[in-house]
Amino acid sequence: MQALSRRHVLAGAAAVAASAGLPGAALAATKLRFADVTTADAPRSLALTNIFANEMGADYEFQGYFGSTLFKQGTELVAVQRGNLEMAMLPPSDFAKQAPEFDILGAAYVVRDADHLNKVFESDVGEEFRKTAREKLKVEILAPAYYGARHVNLKGNKKVSKPEDLASVKLRMPGGESWQFLGKAIGANPVAMDYAEVYTGLQTGAIDAQDNPLPNDKLMKFYEVTNQIVLTGHNVGFGMLLIGSSVFDKLPETEQKRMRDVAKKAFAWSTAEYLKQESELIQFFKDKGLEVYEPDVAAFRDYAQKQYARSPLSSSWPQGMIDRINKL
Repeated sequence: MQALSRRHVLAGAAAVAASAGLPGAALAATKLRFADVTTADAPRSLALTNIFANEMGADYEFQGYFGSTLFKQGTELVAVQRGNLEMAMLPPSDFAKQAPEFDILGAAYVVRDADHLNKVFESDVGEEFRKTAREKLKVEILAPAYYGARHVNLKGNKKVSKPEDLASVKLRMPGGESWQFLGKAIGANPVAMDYAEVYTGLQTGAIDAQDNPLPNDKLMKFYEVTNQIVLTGHNVGFGMLLIGSSVFDKLPETEQKRMRDVAKKAFAWSTAEYLKQESELIQFFKDKGLEVYEPDVAAFRDYAQKQYARSPLSSSWPQGMIDRINKL
């Protein structure tokens, strides 16, 4: 009989180890394809690529696709549900398309700031939303990611002090009923447009304004094609990092907990970055020649609350949920 080579012996041993589940087994890394609309250099993106991916380690193959390069904005949730994507970062409005209960989280002046956002998701309120996502959408919410308070950024020199001043303003909002209503709730005329098209839209006059947190305005260079920023603070921009249940449920409980903890750690870093940027950017935009000022925020808040109270959208809000969120 021909003598077996050392290479054949080692290959055979590895195969036995793999079939027996022994330590020498070589297991394929869990693929984590992730898609988001923002740029790769945004703090929330860096939190995922530099912290989340690194700390999850070699057992996971994190693949980040940014700037809507893999899936168009608003299509990511279905892609996860179909198994064409493992992870995404989505705002409440995207969840609300299939689970209307989530709409309350994206309503004007409901989530107040970064600290309030964390309190919501660390409470029984947050657990209820996780359960809804799990049961209705077949996705697991790992952690919320703060992006900053949304303000109105527009062309022209017309002073905006109250919602009525936005009546004729074409305000870009993402597609979807919840986003469009948010634009109406602050008095504007909302126009659906993908995030990646906003700069050109402002440049050509297809839209008059857009609303985003200040760090986004800088990243996307919207200050080059606008004249003023009105500090309405009408909405706390945030997303929820999700993973498909078909992937998450296969992980041991220890790994599920670790994934949640690593996500929280990553976004604690990005939140600090966003808050730092927000505190510095007002002067940056003034130096770029923009007028930056605060309107009558109380008038905007009162107007928005009345719009939601009259809208069918609020009928989907869980009973008593607004009071529970306000008390946190």
